[in-house]
Amino acid sequence: MSEQTPAPRPPGTLRIGQIAGVDVLVRSSWLVVAVLIAFLMAPRIEAVAPGLGALKYVAGLAFAILLYLSVLLHEASHAISARHYGLPVNSISIHFLGGATEIGGEAKSPRAEFVIAVVGPLTSLVVGAASLGLWYVLPDGLLRVAVQGLALANLVVGALNLVPGLPLDGGRVLRAVVWKVGGDPLRATVVAAWGGRVVALLAIGWPIFQQSVLHVPSTLGTFLMAGIIAAFLWSGASASLVQARLRRRMPAIQARLLARRVIVVPEDLSVAEAVRRAQEAEAGGIATHTIDGRVTGIVNEIALEAVPTERRPWLAVSQVSRSVEDGMRLPADSAGEQLIQAMTSTPAAEYLLIEADGDVYGILTSADVERAFASGP
Repeated sequence: MSEQTPAPRPPGTLRIGQIAGVDVLVRSSWLVVAVLIAFLMAPRIEAVAPGLGALKYVAGLAFAILLYLSVLLHEASHAISARHYGLPVNSISIHFLGGATEIGGEAKSPRAEFVIAVVGPLTSLVVGAASLGLWYVLPDGLLRVAVQGLALANLVVGALNLVPGLPLDGGRVLRAVVWKVGGDPLRATVVAAWGGRVVALLAIGWPIFQQSVLHVPSTLGTFLMAGIIAAFLWSGASASLVQARLRRRMPAIQARLLARRVIVVPEDLSVAEAVRRAQEAEAGGIATHTIDGRVTGIVNEIALEAVPTERRPWLAVSQVSRSVEDGMRLPADSAGEQLIQAMTSTPAAEYLLIEADGDVYGILTSADVERAFASGP
């Protein structure tokens, strides 16, 4: 048995292990933030433990690692919950904004969506509350400083992630609630995505509110961080809106309705004669069969058009055909998400549509499917 080829990782990532069978990846952007945290913590560490010298930066880096371990707990809770509800989890990533859990597929019910989304913030709040309790019993020193930072960070992360707007966890909680009440997961996605856009606008306006209403000066760093957060939220919410629109169109994407009529010709027939027969039959595609009748090829339009007219009588149609792989044979009744997933699994320009009895119904082209998406409501 051959070994399974591991899934390619995004550039600039390092695999550090697994949790519940899920790869844990650290992106290079995390290192930048870890170093930044180490420098920001250095004065506080120096105040409680003077005389450390350069070791204060090592202590700051240790705190950054501890902080991101709590982020890893947050993401691991998402991953374990998703696996509990039968969803595949591709990876857990740690990056400069925190973490992300790549879940394959969608939750099958509002309950599953709610649980998978809410466990992350709840985990952060529990870690924050536990750290808060330790804060009051530990003596002054580095450990107390670390626990204090851990408590504040996790309480803030837990609370902010419950804000009702995609792509935050709170947006998915909102989506689950709207889905449960209205029964339409796509409409729920739109509501939660617009919630994310509203939150993005509030984030970009926070420094102004802080300065004009709370009378707390906003620095350039405050404006920069607000801009980064707002851009992250807006892009995530917009991507969710696009996905909802595409999924709304999916039921209308039916292979039978998009199929082109096909003629099946011997693979040794000339290109000229194959084209003549296709025009006579008003067919939009040509497939080829072997001497024993097995359909083994599809004529590629681009390759066909590249053949000069004077060469077509002397060139076998098999020379401009692509062999039909198993994934290029699709049931004629394929539609919606099932059809898109099948095409994604085996990318090709053309596919054979096969009836239940094995007969060829027609040819489906990727270009026709893309046009159907583009022209949808």
